[in-house]
Amino acid sequence: MKQLNHLLKDSMEFRTKLTILSFPVRHQKKLFLPSLVLVLYTCFLQAQNPLITHMYTADPTARVFEGKLYIYPSSDTVPPSDYTRYQHCMPGYNIFSLENGVTWKDHGRFLNNDEVPWALKGSYSMWAPDCIEKDGKYYFYFPVRAADSVHRVGVAVGSSPTGPFKVEQDYIPGTKGIDPGLLKDDDGTFYMFFGSGHEIHVAPLEKNMKELAQEPVSVQGLPGGYMEGAFPFKKDGIYYLSFAHIFRDEGYTIGYATSDKAMGPYRYRGKIIDNIGDGTNHHSVVEYQGNWILFYHQWEVSGDNKLRSIRADYMYFDKPRRRILPGAIKKVIPTLRGIGTPTLGDTLQVDRYNEINGAKTAFVGGGEPDGWMICETERDAYVRFNRVDFGGGTARKLTARISGVTTAGTLDVYLDSIDGKKIATIRSQNTGGWNSWKTVETGLLEKIEGVHDLFLVFKSRRGTTKIMNVNWLVLN
Repeated sequence: MKQLNHLLKDSMEFRTKLTILSFPVRHQKKLFLPSLVLVLYTCFLQAQNPLITHMYTADPTARVFEGKLYIYPSSDTVPPSDYTRYQHCMPGYNIFSLENGVTWKDHGRFLNNDEVPWALKGSYSMWAPDCIEKDGKYYFYFPVRAADSVHRVGVAVGSSPTGPFKVEQDYIPGTKGIDPGLLKDDDGTFYMFFGSGHEIHVAPLEKNMKELAQEPVSVQGLPGGYMEGAFPFKKDGIYYLSFAHIFRDEGYTIGYATSDKAMGPYRYRGKIIDNIGDGTNHHSVVEYQGNWILFYHQWEVSGDNKLRSIRADYMYFDKPRRRILPGAIKKVIPTLRGIGTPTLGDTLQVDRYNEINGAKTAFVGGGEPDGWMICETERDAYVRFNRVDFGGGTARKLTARISGVTTAGTLDVYLDSIDGKKIATIRSQNTGGWNSWKTVETGLLEKIEGVHDLFLVFKSRRGTTKIMNVNWLVLN
């Protein structure tokens, strides 16, 4: 089986520490049939990167509606045998919502390619979407290949962020291109950015949100080279237009430009995130609970850049300084830890650590759901996992998913430092092999309140070289 060595850096939490992970290429067909969608409707996914591992998702548009965070991604799948295009195979859309500290709910597949009246049937061409609210209605914009084989933008309207959505009978006239990105301005005007190639276009929308109010114009001031995936937002009176941008020697990056007008002209400011591996990138930017977050995608679950998985990391702005153009975005460094503060009932994917010493991570085996594990745990190895919310002190037990062959070790959990307060001990077990998994639980040693970092410390007798594998933890 092929291996993909993926180098991950985290300027905030890893500092200068570099960690190498190996991810196997996984090309099994994962075609999401209607019966499976019913199961996934109540499936909860964990929000350490990648956010979702039970299906392939890409092009995430994140939106906050009534204080709740939603993601509207596209989806990738392994092409059917009669699919001849050398392109991504993207059959439809799911919706995800954040239900707890880091737990995402999959609301299921709600729109497929062949359900669009004007779409070219069997084209699997449902590229990056967007969703925006106006007067209590939700407008879902999506590109798909039309009967003339050209990508057009359509709209579906719903009464809630999760639908149901009713698709309009025809695409929006004047839209020729992909990746609609919507902006609501302070005066109530809505703008749509869309297109790909060497130009991105913009036009205001009519009040009915189903037509362009004027002929689209090319956004001026953007850099040369291929662009797509335009996503606009506004902060401190500055209009930002972020977009996927291909550099000849680097491939897809996420760049941005700023303006004092929604339709520009814009001034190119640089990159938000560098190219990751060899393939596309596409993104959105959202402010949620006082933090700015960049959503994007990678392909570490599959190892195939046409089978992608969405991710998220915090994004920061430079403080305004004299003689410096205001509004600069600090470059985002991809992390495994991602976003969010896990709380009671959330699954802590501790392999998405903030620091590791004396242990490694690898793709989990033994029939477990796709993801990673802590493994090769030496004596006195430790893993640091930041920002866990114990709430008001109601947590009573710690549940862990472990495997191993020895009974000679323990996993001790400490608060805030490696020699901090010990709150739990899990003894290693012979589960029948390193790929045979068992769920165990232990009581917490005392009442704990508030947000703390966790330190997982592996201990054993001298001579024990591997103590246990750990997939996840849950506090209850």
